[in-house]
Amino acid sequence: MAHELEMVNGQAQMAYRESKGLPWHGLGTPVTDDMTPQEMMKAAGLDWEVEESECFARWKGDVVATGQKALIRSTDGKVLTQVGKGWNPVQNADAFDFFTEFVSSGDMQMDTAGSLKDGRLVWALADVREGFELFGGDEVKGYLLFSNPHIYGKSIDIKFVMERVVCNNTLAVALNEKNQPSVRVNHRSVFDPASVKEILGIGHNKIEEFKNAAEFLGSKRYTDEKLTEFFGVVFGKSTKEKETLARTAKEAMSIVENQPGYEYAPGTWWNAYNAVTYMTDHNLGRSADSRMASAWFGGNAKRKVDALTTALDMADVVTLNSPRWKWKFKKLGQVLCGQCLLLLTLLGATLAAILPDRSASRIDPVEAIGQ
Repeated sequence: MAHELEMVNGQAQMAYRESKGLPWHGLGTPVTDDMTPQEMMKAAGLDWEVEESECFARWKGDVVATGQKALIRSTDGKVLTQVGKGWNPVQNADAFDFFTEFVSSGDMQMDTAGSLKDGRLVWALADVREGFELFGGDEVKGYLLFSNPHIYGKSIDIKFVMERVVCNNTLAVALNEKNQPSVRVNHRSVFDPASVKEILGIGHNKIEEFKNAAEFLGSKRYTDEKLTEFFGVVFGKSTKEKETLARTAKEAMSIVENQPGYEYAPGTWWNAYNAVTYMTDHNLGRSADSRMASAWFGGNAKRKVDALTTALDMADVVTLNSPRWKWKFKKLGQVLCGQCLLLLTLLGATLAAILPDRSASRIDPVEAIGQ
């Protein structure tokens, strides 16, 4: 089976915390729970540097500079990518040093690390030692994911992800614009770990906000009509029949009531959202590690964010046309009409009492007696 995990001399370039269990593909190097970030980097085979070399081209028998440079792996001379001269590669050692302060203080624990796409995408995942439990047993844990791409056009991405333990789904943390769950650093700027930590807030408020969103989704029930609309938005409609769901949307919809953990909040938007994460993490893609690559770094990472925001929006909509709400508005109208009638009656009685008195006050008593 083809893997997106990089293989060097038959060895997967990945390390994982042994106490957590064997990864989905059964590959990689197991490590102990007390690994430092630097030890994790070495165990994953990532202790190499990115070297830069100017690029040249032949033109009419001459060798001319192209104005670009190649990023080359120090251990084997492999060309990772070609970039412009303003590109600033971030070394793997610097990426792993980002975690050192937090691991040393006990705030985080290294979980996995590895490389994808022939070494062009290096990642490290750390357990932030925080999480929560929902609905009497649905456990969710928080992680910080650092991706360091040696690919032209790709930025460093540092973000919080959540894992639903019952099914190993990774959940997107979608927050408002002022409190982003991730930080992207363009390679044309200089990577400053201190400023990144400040922006992220290493932040445990992100986890609290996600918990509030999850509890809200678990308190709102979906209708069949809205559920169909939700999966149509997330996965799209059929290209042949515009009114029907795409195949993946139908498959995801069938997962809702059959997924692990459904019993914790049955019939709610929490399970609708988790059907999407289950689909992206376990069903879509050519292989398990290609699914992981897409779910963490590719198109399905964005799909998860879109699914969460869509579920929150749909769960927050009051269906005014439902029989329940029609009855409530009818009763409200009856009450308001009764109150209006009472007010009109009181106003009429008051006017009837005031107007004759005002007319009488204008009559001259002497003239009235004479008449």
